[in-house]
Amino acid sequence: MPKLLVVTTVPITIRSFLLPLIQHFRSLGWQVDAMAQGISANRDCVETCDRIYDIQWSRNVFDPRNLWSGVSRVKQVVAQEDYDLVHVHTPIAAFVTRYALKNNQKIKVIYTAHGFHFYHGGNIVKNAIFLSLEKLAGAWTDYLITINQEDEAAAKKYNFLPANRIYYTPGIGVDINYYASSKVEPVNLAQVRQQLNLTDSDTLLLCIAEFTPRKRHQDLLNALAKVANPQVHLALAGEGSVKPKMAELAKQLGIVNQVHFLGYRDDIPTLIQAANAVLLVSQQEGLPRSIMEAMCLNTPVIGSNIRGTQDLLENGCGLLVDLGDTDALAQAMSKVIEDPDSLAVMAQKAQTKITNYDLSRIIQQYADIYQLALSDDS
Repeated sequence: MPKLLVVTTVPITIRSFLLPLIQHFRSLGWQVDAMAQGISANRDCVETCDRIYDIQWSRNVFDPRNLWSGVSRVKQVVAQEDYDLVHVHTPIAAFVTRYALKNNQKIKVIYTAHGFHFYHGGNIVKNAIFLSLEKLAGAWTDYLITINQEDEAAAKKYNFLPANRIYYTPGIGVDINYYASSKVEPVNLAQVRQQLNLTDSDTLLLCIAEFTPRKRHQDLLNALAKVANPQVHLALAGEGSVKPKMAELAKQLGIVNQVHFLGYRDDIPTLIQAANAVLLVSQQEGLPRSIMEAMCLNTPVIGSNIRGTQDLLENGCGLLVDLGDTDALAQAMSKVIEDPDSLAVMAQKAQTKITNYDLSRIIQQYADIYQLALSDDS
């Protein structure tokens, strides 16, 4: 049976997105191993994979460990197990692993780009650097999978690989059965609102995102202040480095009683179902998972008009606002209160659309690509 190694920079990528894929191929008798920094401490990864391998690299693109220790570790593990396929995800892990295996003719290397680090509207210098790196690494890649339309077009435009080796899949799968309204207990919905001290007349907006600069939480807070309605509340689920700054900003804007910092949560379907709308105003995304989850649960979405989010919300499936336009964002927030019927129509349309992103379809597409790679003698 085939041997597959899945490589990511950090284990949260595997835990959040890739475990169903790993479970599927293991159920077929494949050996599926995984490599990431600190993966041995992640119980879900340890229990799901056949073998796991720690590696010393960093999410910081300029960290010298990425090449100094990363390359030798990849070569060591691959030589030890004699894999048929290596599937890489996330930019750092993908670049280093492909570099390490560039002279290995026996293994087929597949790269899923969860959002190139160059993108429309990005910093010109950074875009040029990351575009050059992707062009370079394309020569060490057998198959490339993109998950949004902008990345697919860019990969073909810049000839990262021959066009017949560049594939588009609508994301990496969302379990529609898990994110279903029927699975959410009404008593749990009531508990969420009670915990936040909300009345029946209060409106709850929800953002599920790591507190990092690119998620632009400050836009949400500034827009909420412009709405100037004390009955509109904003719940922020997640952790991260800029969380203290956002708490301070909420105080400065005088909206501290309307903003709820939820921290890490494991009841995401309940939170989404309890919200009147889900918001995500990031500067950069591949294909945002929280929006897909909201679409499954028939909850209206407001998102920034960027790569990935456009794919999901275009054609009337949600409200798109220009990046950083807090006036437009405030208007969209107000529309949740003033015109819920039109948002309900959008949510229903989005729920129909999201069936194209179902996990079972993505698994089948991956199976087809893997089969091509295994039968490829070039």
